[in-house]
Amino acid sequence: MDLKDIQNLIRFVAKSGASEVKLETDDVKITIKTGSEETTIVQQMPMAGMPQMQMQHAVAPVAAPVVNAEAAPAEDENSKYITVKSPIIGTFYRKPSPDKPLFVEVGQTIAEGDVLCIIEAMKLFNEIESEVSGKIVKILVDDSSPVEFDQPLFLVDPS
Repeated sequence: MDLKDIQNLIRFVAKSGASEVKLETDDVKITIKTGSEETTIVQQMPMAGMPQMQMQHAVAPVAAPVVNAEAAPAEDENSKYITVKSPIIGTFYRKPSPDKPLFVEVGQTIAEGDVLCIIEAMKLFNEIESEVSGKIVKILVDDSSPVEFDQPLFLVDPS
């Protein structure tokens, strides 16, 4: 089971509303627990004949939807923009390293396939590419902040 399979499983569990899912194969044991406060993912490689791998453990808060009457006009205002969302849980970075320039800034025109940011997940740095062309209107996340799956990252004006 690779990282993409695990991420897809986490997405499925989060959307299903299940409180706990356990998956065991010959060489992998995964338990995903969701609750009102946190999501826990544990992966172990217990086989004696298999090379030992480190136990990976990630804890991320699950955001509860909040309805705010004052936010409704802002949503209508932003409805003409395309929202770029996080495909994974991790840490959001606006530049490839501390001494490098930012990937994108507000007002910058982007093309499909341009790298917008990096999200670090389980010590892997994943480049997030744009699926649309347009102009960056707003960056919704601060640099070095944790992000959730499907969390809005950028607003893009496609016109």
